[in-house]
Amino acid sequence: MSADVPMQGDERDRMNEWVRLTSTDGYDYLVRRKVAMCSGTLKNMLSSESSFSEALSNICPMNERGIIVEKLSEYLIYKSTYEGAKKNEDIPDFQERVQPEISLELLVAADYYDA
Repeated sequence: MSADVPMQGDERDRMNEWVRLTSTDGYDYLVRRKVAMCSGTLKNMLSSESSFSEALSNICPMNERGIIVEKLSEYLIYKSTYEGAKKNEDIPDFQERVQPEISLELLVAADYYDA
């Protein structure tokens, strides 16, 4: 799309629907904005009231390795999916998806990103 042609409201909304999470080793992960907003830190970065560049570009550089960003993304999707689950609904355990080798690093990252 040319820079001198103004975008229609629907096009802009569709572009803002996705957020790119980038890792330090060059991996990019696309997640829906609604999913990224499950993280307190990412929510603050992407807030339209903030003056952060992430809010304008929809790209959040994360100071984590690719495997950690992938698992954080996977957890945010899991959290978004089961957030409104009923008490009697069977929810799969997320711990089964985490390799023991990355669990400490993932715990620290999850704490930082308030996930």
